Amino acid sequence: MHHERNGHSASTIHLAADAQGRLVFTDPHGTTHTAVEPVRAFPISAPRHGIALCDADGRQLHWIEALDALPVAEQKLLEDALARRQFVPTVRRILRVSRVVEPSDWEVETDRGIARFSLRSEEDVRRLAGHRALVTDAHGIRYLIPDLRDLDPFSSRILERYL
Repeated sequence: MHHERNGHSASTIHLAADAQGRLVFTDPHGTTHTAVEPVRAFPISAPRHGIALCDADGRQLHWIEALDALPVAEQKLLEDALARRQFVPTVRRILRVSRVVEPSDWEVETDRGIARFSLRSEEDVRRLAGHRALVTDAHGIRYLIPDLRDLDPFSSRILERYL
């Protein structure tokens, strides 16, 4: 049996998805955490080992030594969440936002083509260091804006409301 670093076995935790598709983690003490983000410690050399479950502020809630130690359904949930986390298109410009209040529908031009998504809350647009920003859609897909200063005037005006 595989054990986590803190001595709790993988069977004492539970992973599920909420109605919005976000990862929900119940820790060994029975505490439920929503919108949990999995982070691989070694994404290239050991992608199925060493996965931290982190809260929205990036604090580690739990350490999973081996993905294969989890039940198959929970492995699939975690793999899907990891795939969403690794898929980060770069936004070149905002083409359209359906309304000023959330939820709103966005259409953006990315480095991978045109993308349409829903934004649940203004808190899903965050400023990052170095004039960057991150937009997270209703399904947990993240869109990176590498430099706010490079955006066209329309895109800049839209983002000013959130940042």
